[in-house]
Amino acid sequence: MVTQQSVGSSAFYPAIAGGLPRIERAEGVYLYGPNGERYLDAAGGVGCVTSIGHAVPEVVEAMVEQARKVAFVPFVQYQTAPTLELCDLIASWTPGRLKKVMLVSGGSEVTEAAVRLARQHWVERGESGRFKVITRWQGFHGMTLGASGFGGHTGRRRKFAPMFVDHPHIPPAYRYRCQYCSEQAACTLQCADALERSIKWEGPENVAAFIAEPVVGATMGAVPAPPGYFERIREICDRWNILWIADEVMTGFGRTGRNFGVEHWGVVPDILTAAKGVSGGYSPLAVLVAGEHVIEPFERNGSNFVAGHTYAGNPLSSAVGLAVLRYIEQHRLIENGRRMGEALLARLEALRCSPIVGDVRGLGLMLGLELVRDRATRQPFPIDARAAHVLTEEARRVGLAIYPGQGGADGLEGDHVMITPPLTITDEHVDEIADGLARALTAAETRLL
Repeated sequence: MVTQQSVGSSAFYPAIAGGLPRIERAEGVYLYGPNGERYLDAAGGVGCVTSIGHAVPEVVEAMVEQARKVAFVPFVQYQTAPTLELCDLIASWTPGRLKKVMLVSGGSEVTEAAVRLARQHWVERGESGRFKVITRWQGFHGMTLGASGFGGHTGRRRKFAPMFVDHPHIPPAYRYRCQYCSEQAACTLQCADALERSIKWEGPENVAAFIAEPVVGATMGAVPAPPGYFERIREICDRWNILWIADEVMTGFGRTGRNFGVEHWGVVPDILTAAKGVSGGYSPLAVLVAGEHVIEPFERNGSNFVAGHTYAGNPLSSAVGLAVLRYIEQHRLIENGRRMGEALLARLEALRCSPIVGDVRGLGLMLGLELVRDRATRQPFPIDARAAHVLTEEARRVGLAIYPGQGGADGLEGDHVMITPPLTITDEHVDEIADGLARALTAAETRLL
């Protein structure tokens, strides 16, 4: 006798342990379960995706209207109006000389495309020896084998390490645990100077680019680089003629209270990548923006850029991106995100009284808590304690969705949670998030200590 299979029992999720809550619908800043559960989406989907909230009518209408016209054509053979229009709109947002825009499908694809662009830039210039990409430990740039090779999260790399083309890594800009100056009163920027040492060790003639997140997201939990860091990085890259790639997959399009995260440091990279917030979670979309000087050798040689997956430049996703960015502009959501971020960070600072909160940090509405077993020594919880997941479970019990992560302290140990709600939140939502986290921390302390 064949028994009827339950709905969804064939689904295969990365979280093999299962037990994931089910969501029936979402509206505004809230997620709703099948039995009346309601969660304030302070995780922003998967860390920063949900930039304008759920079920926004203007975006849904734009999707339907574009689907009626043309949902797909191959980007290597045809152009479409929404794709061209979105590229122009993005170029009006980006700083300085970043004006050449390419649209692809997601964060992993776009960071890999940025590295491919840096490599091919040097090939087109006749410097084919430049192939190395210097990156930082505890940085995350995607889940493809290529992006994982120049990524720096040990837990996500170790099972596949023999398959990578590995690249040089330098220490992260991580004030709370900095190997250079965490115990000093002021940052010494030795973490930035490590880039210059690495360039010399590797040989500048072999180095194509340096890639880094302005605020490290998934792997460290909203850790901004210190003041002066990217100014020093820009100087070093200029001195040695190295391309600087800013990975703004999480920080781009208003998440940190500016159009892009690098604007907090007042410098402009050679290549910028962004995703997540540009389509607000309504359709897969990512953005590669390059300086005109990066593209010039391609144009001079009449060479095609060798990159782009099937759905790159997709007209349906482009229409969504247009609707999302226009909504952000119309409702002044970047300014709202800055103000609400300052208010929420002030409320989260009060959580430092918890015996398991080691650090509170972030920019705009990209905020994080680092969890520790001992605040005095900054000792992290052991991996199997699953501290970040315990706090996430307790937050869910009080109606709050947050984003957990592990491995920030040393690549293996180190727990954090990120708080990245939509840019549309209000003062009332700030109170709801802060109060919910306080209650969740109290429950987590009981389980962990």
